[in-house]
Order: sequence, then structure tokens, then C-alpha cells
Amino acid sequence: MSESIVYFATARATRWAYEHSLVARLERLLERLDLGSRIEKGEYVAIKTHFGSHGAFRVVRPVFLRKIVDVVKAVGGKPFVCDTVRIEGWDYLEVANRNGINPLSVGCPVILADGLFGCDSIEVESGPVLGSVRVASAIYDAPAMIVVSHCKGHIGAGYGGAIKNLAMGGVAGRHRSGDWRQARGHLHAASPESKVVRDPEICTLCLQCLEVCPTEAISQEGDGLVVDEEKCWRCGRCERVCPEGAIRLQKRGEDEFQAGLAEAAKAVLSTFEPGKVVYLNFALEVQPECDCMPMADVPLVQDQGIFGGDDVVAVEQATLDRINSAVPLPGSAAADRGVKHGDRILPATLGVDGQPHVDAAAAIGLGSQRYRLVEV
Repeated sequence: MSESIVYFATARATRWAYEHSLVARLERLLERLDLGSRIEKGEYVAIKTHFGSHGAFRVVRPVFLRKIVDVVKAVGGKPFVCDTVRIEGWDYLEVANRNGINPLSVGCPVILADGLFGCDSIEVESGPVLGSVRVASAIYDAPAMIVVSHCKGHIGAGYGGAIKNLAMGGVAGRHRSGDWRQARGHLHAASPESKVVRDPEICTLCLQCLEVCPTEAISQEGDGLVVDEEKCWRCGRCERVCPEGAIRLQKRGEDEFQAGLAEAAKAVLSTFEPGKVVYLNFALEVQPECDCMPMADVPLVQDQGIFGGDDVVAVEQATLDRINSAVPLPGSAAADRGVKHGDRILPATLGVDGQPHVDAAAAIGLGSQRYRLVEV
């Protein structure tokens, strides 16, 4: 496959002038992407990002979202900033507001693409792993999209960038039937046998799993814990936080999960005409956890910058290469695990490699892993 161009704006600012700021560099990067040739006047443009969580604040900052919105407006588009329901919709919009993402700060509507209750979606065929996914309706109906991703580690994917943003954030959080297999939980564990299991012999009832559960599927009854199978998304956060290893998620194999991410991303992108989607990867505050966790650890590496392009695979590969080859920061989770410069930072720190879902995306035709980095 041919080489794709990935534009890069470094986070380093060595002169005291606005034009050397990362905000100004983002503006120049957007000029290179030529949004005017991609967006028709009057077209709605989804700006898909992550709103964060109560306690997780290392999202893409509103100042950058506002710059993107202003450029979209300047070429005649009608932008809206969006994410999909994770916790209850009303509460999630309040989280966005607390993290500074609201119509006043970004200059356009801020909405939940799958509706206030997370049920507004359209079923789209995906591939052999998932069969189909339910794409959030506002993303499905939008003629154009800018995928704005905060790049960091991830509990299941190993790396959370544009593909994860599309695969997990572009599909509906819930389904009217209440069946988790018909919504985002389908990506985590499609098998009917998938479930959360607990070993009461080693459980200390610290209740961290209960506190971290996004759907309140775990409850305490007497000296034990009960998991509501109908509420559970099979996201694995309970397993991630359990200090004793007493609770774990039985799910599909890791390779199948990574392939499913690529499939879901392709399904979301299939609702757009060619050339109508661009990607902005913010490799800033690269923490080890997803922004949906109720906390934010210190960054693993120094801020790198912003990567942009119209080939999702190339943008992801360039971002991963840069992060994984960076110098681990002292006092970070990487340093705790003895990760050294020269090690691949994210898999060495997390024990899960995100490269397979980028490989899978390339294999199903989403883009090229060969890229040429052009600094703006």
C-alpha cells in the first residue's frame, strides 16, 4: 500500500510568541487538512471526542476543540461536539461541563450522539467477529466527522487512540431491550458465556469493583457481591482495580477483541463518504488509563504533540511509534514497572499491546501503516 501523509505539530514551544504555541500549530495543521474541500456549506460536522469522567480530567482541552470548531465554521460547516453515553446521559453531560466542555467554551452544541439515554442508534454490519454494531444515530447521520482522540493507555485495548475512539465511542452505550450484546458491551465480550466471576475465598470486600462499575451492576449483599448480568457491560474495570485478583472477566480471546475493535471502527466509518472524515490524535498527557476511569494518573511520557491526517491507520501508527519510542517519565507507572528508554512504553507498562488492533485495521483496508511525517 502507498505511503500516507501524517501531519505533526510538536508540543515543544521554544519562543514566546503565539504562532509557536500548540494552539496556533493546530490551526496550521487544520489548514493542511483542507477542511474546505471536505465539508460542504451548511453540512453538519460531528467532532467526536471523549468527555472524560468524574475524576478523569486529561481529556483534549476545550481550547483545542474551540479551534477546530472555529475552522469548521469558517469553511461553512455546522459543527457539534459529541460523545456517546457511558454513565447516565444527564450525568455525563455534567461531567463534560465540569471538564470544561460546554457550548460556551467550544462555541457549538455539545451533545450525546446516541441520545440522552444512550439508545438512539442504527444497526450496521461489521464483520466475522462482531457481526454488527449499533452506530450512534448523530454520527450515522452526520455527513462529515473529525475524530479528536486523546491518546493514552487502555485497560483492554492497550492503547486508546482514534480506532478505539470510533469503535467504543462511535457505537451506542445502551439498547432499549436492555441486552448488553446489542450495544457497547458487545465489543468487550460477544460470547453468550461471557460473564464476571468472583472468588469469594480471596475477596476482601474492599468494594473498589463496586465503586468503579459504570453501570452499577455490582452490589453488596451481606458478606458477598452480586453481579447483575443484565446491567453488566463486560468492560473489565472491576478486574482492573481488584487488588487481590478476586474478580475477573471471562471474555473472548485477546486477538479476537483487538480484531473486533478494527471491525467496529470500520462499521462506523462505513456510514461516511470517502474523504469526509479526518483524524486528530493528541499525544498529550499520555496517562496509562482510559479517560473513562474515575481518576487520572500522571503521564507516562512527555507531551509529544498532535498528529493529523485522513488515513486512520497511518495516524494511529505514527502516534503509537512516537509514544512507544519516547523516554519514560520518572514517578510514572512506567517507572514503577522498570520500563527503560528503548522499551515499547505502552505494552511494557500495561502488559497489553495496542499494536494488533492497528494491524487489524490495516488488514481490513482502513488505511496504510506506511506513512511520511510532515511537521507543521
